[in-house]
Amino acid sequence: MTVREITLLGNPILFGPAAPVADPCRAEMVELVTDMQETLAVAGGIGLAAPQLGVALQVMIFHLPPARSADGQGVPLTTLFNPSLEPLSDEVVEAYEACLSVPGLAGLVPRWRYIRYRGWGMDGQLIEREVEGMHARVVQHEYDHLIGLLYLSHVKEWSNLAMTAELHRQAVCGQKDRS
Repeated sequence: MTVREITLLGNPILFGPAAPVADPCRAEMVELVTDMQETLAVAGGIGLAAPQLGVALQVMIFHLPPARSADGQGVPLTTLFNPSLEPLSDEVVEAYEACLSVPGLAGLVPRWRYIRYRGWGMDGQLIEREVEGMHARVVQHEYDHLIGLLYLSHVKEWSNLAMTAELHRQAVCGQKDRS
């Protein structure tokens, strides 16, 4: 179990597609996911994709504390291998997002409000969920990392970028939605 260095904006691995994982149950995958979990915990984030640790594989993890989820229940730490997602409506919501690979910066990003995602868990079982709100947003954000996109690709105007410290000062980070 190792806390790994997070790959930062400018590293080409963040802009290329990640390869599918042939066998999620292999020891190397268990080690990678454990390292991802430890790194995420130390970094204080809510999601992390393998390319953010310099590994171009389709692996992502995420969780939502109860305070950040619409139902107040939160989302337990979830691991997805080879995920896919699809929108369940055309409804889009804008909210500020930040990223561990782009420290200190946040941007107003449009995301589908409702999605269905599928992927394989650590136990090799299929995980399929229909979700909305922040749960949908974090899954879309991490999925983007697996296809070589950063949230910055979705920001429509430079005026919709801000330093996270300023957003926290204004108490809007993670709470400012524009439908």
